[in-house]
Amino acid sequence: MTPFDIIARLNAARIHHTITSIRDDALLIDAAVPGERWEIEVFEDGHVEVERYRSDGEIADEAALTDLLARFSDNS
Repeated sequence: MTPFDIIARLNAARIHHTITSIRDDALLIDAAVPGERWEIEVFEDGHVEVERYRSDGEIADEAALTDLLARFSDNS
């Protein structure tokens, strides 16, 4: 499946997505649906890998954002 095939299918399904590249030999298509995010990598040789991230439905308050920013900040 080519990146164009995947994008056409996402568009037809009206699924929000963005296209980026994080490595020289692949395109990364990020897709978002309620409760999930998909990372679809399409490699130069034609193979496709999909990682799926699912929400557990837990909703946190602003304190969680402060904690996450402190834990993952690059300002060591």
